[in-house]
Amino acid sequence: MQVERPTRAASLLTFWAAVLGTFSLFFIPAFIIRPFKYQAPFALSMAMALKRYAPVLTLILAVVALCVALVLWKRSSILLRVFMVIGLVLACGSATMSRMNYFEWMFHPIVSPGFTSSSSAKLDAAEMVMAVRFGNDARAYPIVQMAYHHVFNDEVGGTPIVVTY
Repeated sequence: MQVERPTRAASLLTFWAAVLGTFSLFFIPAFIIRPFKYQAPFALSMAMALKRYAPVLTLILAVVALCVALVLWKRSSILLRVFMVIGLVLACGSATMSRMNYFEWMFHPIVSPGFTSSSSAKLDAAEMVMAVRFGNDARAYPIVQMAYHHVFNDEVGGTPIVVTY
């Protein structure tokens, strides 16, 4: 019994499905898990599950795309080869990005923090703050700033503290 070779169309479909799969496994969690945006519980749990399995699955799919591209290479036109190289770059880039914690790139430490008195602070009336008071010393940390930076080391009333949000 002879096994029939897959058609060129089936091979191309497999290639682009693998490329789209690697990109989706990177992009869907990156799109759903965004700071400062509403995250629906179901979507967030789906994104976290995808993010957990993405490193392994993107590697498998990138290898599938590479193997199919190697099989198709000799029978392909220059234009198709260019598109396959673009697809492989996208697949490999997505496989690489799925292994990185790209969300941490969004949050930068406060290099030179400064404080102002409450009378000179320019906050909207509805703006929320986290407040800490030890003895006669008090500080207020705007939620907007803390959401962006997440962690801030400070000293209040002679006591070292870590403020986080």
